[in-house]
Amino acid sequence: MKRRDFLRNTTLASGALLIPSFLKPLEAIAMGDMSGYKNLVIIQLSGGNDGLNTIVPFGNDIYYQKRKTIAIQQPDIIKLTDAQGLNPNLSALKEIYDQGWMSIINSVGYPNPDRSHFRSMDIWQTGSDANQFLTTGWIGRYLDSNCSTCTDPYTAIEVDDTLSLAMKGAKMKGIAVENPAKLYQATRDPFFKQLVHQHNSANLNEDNLGYLYKTMIETYSSADYIQQTSKTYNTTALYPQTAFANQLKSVAKFINAGLKTRVYYVSLSGFDTHTGQQNQQGRQLKTYGDAVAAFVKDLKQADKLDDTLVMAFSEFGRRVEQNASDGTDHGTANNIMIFGGKLKKQGIYNNAPNLAQLDNGDLKYEVDFRDVYATLLDKWLNVNNSHVLNRNFAGLNFV
Repeated sequence: MKRRDFLRNTTLASGALLIPSFLKPLEAIAMGDMSGYKNLVIIQLSGGNDGLNTIVPFGNDIYYQKRKTIAIQQPDIIKLTDAQGLNPNLSALKEIYDQGWMSIINSVGYPNPDRSHFRSMDIWQTGSDANQFLTTGWIGRYLDSNCSTCTDPYTAIEVDDTLSLAMKGAKMKGIAVENPAKLYQATRDPFFKQLVHQHNSANLNEDNLGYLYKTMIETYSSADYIQQTSKTYNTTALYPQTAFANQLKSVAKFINAGLKTRVYYVSLSGFDTHTGQQNQQGRQLKTYGDAVAAFVKDLKQADKLDDTLVMAFSEFGRRVEQNASDGTDHGTANNIMIFGGKLKKQGIYNNAPNLAQLDNGDLKYEVDFRDVYATLLDKWLNVNNSHVLNRNFAGLNFV
């Protein structure tokens, strides 16, 4: 088996123990290097969130014509402009929006969209064309690129127990850390420690076994660094009592403690609303909005919001017309939410979705999602987007 196949197939490749780089002595990491570090936080809303009932186009009568029973009624909408407003379950984000820390990009998608959850999520996570099948993620390829700050094992962290395709590169990968203390304890298991101390990474061959031992050595070192660094900051901000909020609370703790990580990845599922959409989506949106609002306020209080950019996406939107089960079926284009303290264009970034000119009942995309990625790569992570996205995208102007 080739090393690349081994990386793709081994359980470590998607588990919490995989570290993407070579061991770096912890004593070489100076606290002074961590000030002003730019952080990117990716929020994945899994299941295909209905963007039209999230950022509601209440100013368009077609919205109410197509959604007789599931449309959000005007008295309940938190109005942002004369055309669009927030779902009432996102009320916690109104203050964030009013402070200028939020931007909404409408009608984001890609050519020839795929309505399969798995395939469309792969497209979003890899940054591929609809007919292109890639085995590396866009963040993983960022790690593989000539990024000058991508030399540490913890450059990208997913707050989970498994690693998404988005975080996997050909040479480097992110690390999945659901709980720093548990990861630290796991690597201090006597058997694990014995294996680590018996093998010197400098003398390991580039075969599968050598790579496995090298991974274990790097995991051992990184678990110690992440645990010891995160312990230096005690969170005082109040967060909702949800698993998703705890993910963002962990990210805030990492950022506020000065962890030298560029990209964080979290996810919230439950957005596949084929039946009884209003209640199900409403619960998930409240979980999302309340947690994000707490996270943004936490970073602002710690003077880290200007150094942080957050992007929230879903693999696709829903069809414009509701179905017979008071829900919506898989659609195409959707909105993206951007949060940060240094947004160039705050509020609604572009026009509301065009509900009069549809593609077989679906929204037509107006913004390629890879132009969003290109903006994050070029203007925030400081790498040429063509090195990551395999061709050059013009990008946008939200930062």
